[in-house]
Amino acid sequence: MNANAAECLRLVERHDRDRALSLAFAPAEARDDLAALYAFNYEAARVREQVSQPLPGEIRLQWWRDTIKGAAPGEANANPVAAALLETIERHQLPRDAFDRLLEARIFDLYDDPMPSRDAFEAYAGETASALIMLAGLVLSRDAAGGAADAAGHAGVAQLVAGTLLLLPIHRARQQVFLPADLLEAAGCSADDLLRGEPAPAMRAVAAMLAYGRDHLAAFQRHAGTLPLAIRPAFLPATLAGLYLDRIEAAGASVLERPVEIAALRKSFAYWRWMRR
Repeated sequence: MNANAAECLRLVERHDRDRALSLAFAPAEARDDLAALYAFNYEAARVREQVSQPLPGEIRLQWWRDTIKGAAPGEANANPVAAALLETIERHQLPRDAFDRLLEARIFDLYDDPMPSRDAFEAYAGETASALIMLAGLVLSRDAAGGAADAAGHAGVAQLVAGTLLLLPIHRARQQVFLPADLLEAAGCSADDLLRGEPAPAMRAVAAMLAYGRDHLAAFQRHAGTLPLAIRPAFLPATLAGLYLDRIEAAGASVLERPVEIAALRKSFAYWRWMRR
């Protein structure tokens, strides 16, 4: 493992445990490239945390877009994640426009505008969580990944629903509302109710979000049995959505204040069992 790959793995192991644990189930020769993808995803997702205003965040995301397009190779070589990612893109001929759309979608994170609808939420998931699954699938097996788009689409939405509910305490502190506005309206919960943590309306919204996530999880599971073994490791982090949704439901109103947790051993067992299906 070279220094760039080692730094990617360090970042993923420290900041994205679900994906880090999934690497053990991937072929050894693919792990460095998967780690590069996942480290890039972490860097794109954390831009909001690195800036105090949206504009510097947009500049940072644009740097990534330019870097992936091939501009400023010297700067890219000086960034371990960027250097490893570019090698991965080149080695597997990954579609650069997929990265561009992911970074474009991440601009939403920088602002406090509410998620307008479930359609918008699914589009955001498609360009972020689902796209990352597909890119990982291409690293694992280009041929096998070709028929996995529907499975990745539903898996990404389910994964994003679980992630959104896990991050409720952080989003509320930032005055961000990632729950779709039309879902909030149907649940009788305003954005202000959610941000204030009003128990009754906020928990109606959480219940509606849980149901929404489970619908997409069920759709993913209908595809899961036909997924080739070669690309299954790409889907492993999304398979935890069901466990997270169950834990969130059981936790009740406490999810507004602190995220639920799942032990690493429990996650690894879930991965092992799913890979054997």
